[in-house]
Amino acid sequence: MARLPVLVVEDDAALREAVIDTLELAGFETVSASDGSAALQVLANTPVCMVVSDVAMQPMDGNQLLKEIKTRWPHLPVLLMTAYGVIEHAVASMQAGAAYYLPKPFEPDALVNQVTRFALSRLPGDDDSVVAEAPATRQLLQLAERVAPKEATVLITGESGTGKEVLARFIHRHSHRSHKPFVAINCAAIPENLLEATLFGHEKGAFTGASQTHIGKFEQAQGGTLFLDEIAEMPLPLQSKLLRVLQEREVERVGGQKAIPLDVRILTATNRDLGEWVKEGKFREDLYYRLNVFPLHLPPLRDRVADIVPLARHALSRWSEQQVLHLSNAACQVLQQYNWPGNVRELENVIQRAVILCNGQIVTPDDLMLMLTDMNSHASMPVAEPVKHTPDNIKDLERQHILDTLAAAGGVRKLAAEKLGMSERTLRYKLAQYRDEGWEEDE
Repeated sequence: MARLPVLVVEDDAALREAVIDTLELAGFETVSASDGSAALQVLANTPVCMVVSDVAMQPMDGNQLLKEIKTRWPHLPVLLMTAYGVIEHAVASMQAGAAYYLPKPFEPDALVNQVTRFALSRLPGDDDSVVAEAPATRQLLQLAERVAPKEATVLITGESGTGKEVLARFIHRHSHRSHKPFVAINCAAIPENLLEATLFGHEKGAFTGASQTHIGKFEQAQGGTLFLDEIAEMPLPLQSKLLRVLQEREVERVGGQKAIPLDVRILTATNRDLGEWVKEGKFREDLYYRLNVFPLHLPPLRDRVADIVPLARHALSRWSEQQVLHLSNAACQVLQQYNWPGNVRELENVIQRAVILCNGQIVTPDDLMLMLTDMNSHASMPVAEPVKHTPDNIKDLERQHILDTLAAAGGVRKLAAEKLGMSERTLRYKLAQYRDEGWEEDE
């Protein structure tokens, strides 16, 4: 399924067309507007994943447009393009909510990299970073898109790290509740004695330490969507209370006497086989059927190979910050051959590690540091010859990479910082840390 389009706002027709051509060649769909007022009309009628706007426009400039967008669509990312003469306004605009400030003139790769980073990256409260190239994932998203506008409760299943919360956010974004809160809670991450109060809230004095009234997750999600992750880990006594809330559509705070009406859609997820847990008495059968109205199963990453490289490129654009990095063909082959027991979460970690290790603009198999496992045996085969004395943790790898880059730059910190994609201030701070730890730059 295609991603939402990018809205390009630019009063210079020639530049507008150039930006549109650049984005469309990179695979993005676009819509356009000639000024801020026209952009607001487009946004009122067309869902978009991001806004790319010039600053100097009439009658409504990019900064005014940014304020309007953050008022009406607070989670929509906005990238502002500006000439060097007004770059001093960048800090104020970033504080006002701009995702990034791109100074003119800029290279096409810089634009594509930033749009990829913000249009697809995970944003607080508004996540639509679903990559769907494999047939199984496309079919799943088609089902998700069909159920999204309905009020049906959805149960998302799949192994850990497959992206169940991402899919839940996708459903929320494509529902009629998208302008209301999306509230997520991991039932396995909260101690049993606190989970009830976290979900339902509590009144002041309800128990020792309850010094003030607390609004629970159900009330926080009023009008929107509540996502209960790892629902199988919810204790049995609390399951019965959850069932009552779902049946009565009202919640009563711990220590309270008043029932509060609810208008909340429930999405749940688990990496367990809930049917088996019901048979084993670990999960209530009546609650299971209440939650399993519309089941969606996310396949493991190894079963959707066509998604691997697009997901890796997506992660690369997020972790590479100011750099423009690319995967080599050999690195893509290695990624597709790996079994991914940790699924998308493991892929994110591998790409983050590769960004640290990459010396240049091309990520190679050496940077990935993966082991290809023969599925028919327990033998492991290294992707590449191991580097002698390679550190065995990310902190040491980063230190070695920084010191090697500094040595290659002849000790010139400005040049080394540029190659590393970090500020000189950050580099000085890290070098000071290394000296305090007993490491010298020439080591």
